[in-house]
Amino acid sequence: MMGCVAGSIAIDPALVARAKDALGLPDGERIGLAVSGGPDSMAMLLLAHAAIPGRFEVATVNHGLRPEAAEECQLVVAACRARDVPCEVLRVTVEDGNLQAEARHARYGALLFWAVRRGLGSIATAHHMDDQAETLLMRLNRGSGLMGLSSIRQLRLLDYANKKVRLIRPFLAFRRSELAGLLEQEGVAVAYDPSNRDERFDRVRMRKAIAAADWLDVAAIANSAGHLGDAADAVAWAAMREFKENVREEKNGFRYTGSPRSAPRQIQLFVAARIFGQMNAHPRGGQLDQLIAGLARGKGGNVGGVLVTLDGEEWVFQPEPARTST
Repeated sequence: MMGCVAGSIAIDPALVARAKDALGLPDGERIGLAVSGGPDSMAMLLLAHAAIPGRFEVATVNHGLRPEAAEECQLVVAACRARDVPCEVLRVTVEDGNLQAEARHARYGALLFWAVRRGLGSIATAHHMDDQAETLLMRLNRGSGLMGLSSIRQLRLLDYANKKVRLIRPFLAFRRSELAGLLEQEGVAVAYDPSNRDERFDRVRMRKAIAAADWLDVAAIANSAGHLGDAADAVAWAAMREFKENVREEKNGFRYTGSPRSAPRQIQLFVAARIFGQMNAHPRGGQLDQLIAGLARGKGGNVGGVLVTLDGEEWVFQPEPARTST
C-alpha cells in the first residue's frame, strides 16, 4: 500500500543538525542506508540527504515475499533518482523456516555484501526510539536473559571476507512521530507493509498495547534498554576473560577448568555458549539454561550433539558419542 502527502518546506535545521550528529560520519567516509520504502527508512533518506549530501548510497532489498515488493523497491529508486543518490536493488531468496527471522538473515547478508563491494564503512538502518522500547518490552514478556534484553544496539560489527563493516542505528534517539512528521511535511510517497498491522505478530500487538497505555514513558524504556546493553557488554567482557583464563581446548573437545560452579550464572552461560559455538553446536530455546542448572547441581547433560560431563569441579565438553545399533 502506497501513500503520500502533498506539500514541502525546508526541513527544520535543528532536526538536520541532530541527524548529522547521529550519523557521526568520519571525514572522507561514505555510508550505506538500508531503505525499505517504509515511513521510517524514507525519513532517514530525507534526513541524510539534508545532513550529509553526496556522502551516502542506498540499497533496497526485494525479498520477493509479496507481489508489491518490486513496486516498493522502485519507489525507493525513484526517491533516490530525484535526489541524485546512488541506489541499488538487492534481490534475495528467503529460506524456509521462521519467515521473519529468515528474511532478516537474508537481508543483512545482502546488505553486508553490498557494503563491502561498494567500499562503504557503515550500513545504517532506521530503527528509532519506539522500536527500542517495543523490543525491550517484547523480550521482557518472553522472559529473555540479559543479552536479549539489551535489545537494539547502537553499533554492531559485521564481518565479510575479513573486512569489517559497522551496522549502525543512528536514529535511536528519534521518535517515530518525529519521522512521520517529516514525511508529512515533505510529501514523499511511502510504502506501508500490511504485516505492520497484522496482530499475529508480537511487535504489532506490543505497539498497540503501548499506544493504549499513555502512562508509559517510551524514552525512559528505551533508555533502560541502553543501560541493559551496557550491562551486557560488561558481562561479555568479564566472561571473555573467564573463557581465556579457564577454558582449555583438548583433543576431543573443551575443558572448563578451575571451579566453574563458583562463577556467576551469566558468566557460566556466556562461556558455555562460546564453547558450543566453537564446537559448531547450537542449543535451542532454553536448553543451555537447563544444562547450566543441571551442572550447578552436579549433573551433566547432552545438548545439541555435545555431551557435557563433570570431572571433579571441572566441566568437560565433548561430541556426543556415535550411537550403536543392536
